[in-house]
Amino acid sequence: MTADPALPPPAADGDEPPGPLYASVQDWVTRHFLPMYRRPLGGEYRWCAQWWRHAEAITRLTALWQSWEAMRLQPGTGMISWLRDCLDHQLPVLLGRGGPFAACSEDEHIDPRTAAADPPPPGWWDTGSDDPGTDNEASGIYLPPGPAPHAGVPGDRVPDDGAAGEQP
Repeated sequence: MTADPALPPPAADGDEPPGPLYASVQDWVTRHFLPMYRRPLGGEYRWCAQWWRHAEAITRLTALWQSWEAMRLQPGTGMISWLRDCLDHQLPVLLGRGGPFAACSEDEHIDPRTAAADPPPPGWWDTGSDDPGTDNEASGIYLPPGPAPHAGVPGDRVPDDGAAGEQP
């Protein structure tokens, strides 16, 4: 068995770990990802030659590249773990019919459509409290307008029939 000439030798004790094998996500995509993980395009799998115009694809491919760079240095099971935990999940999402390249073909880029979002009515995010500790928007908790939640059960609502606090 011979060592892969593309991989740098392992770092000796006290040496800095080797840097990334690929300088950028573009480098990794064009020199590693596309030649290695080939799929028949046009049916179940989609690709856009202008993949860099798709923010979701950039995010997913960058995550795959960075995790690949880290896991390639792990002896033994690093690559099998990367395949199982990273690539096997991301590849069907990235290349799938409903993925970021859904409207594109290998030969044509079509800008993805951004979903519309209407602004909420005034007061929608108000909590009804002057206490900053109950600001749901600042805490990242979304509670639509309505009766107050049960204590200790985020998202649950107190019945609006006056039975709040009664045990069933």
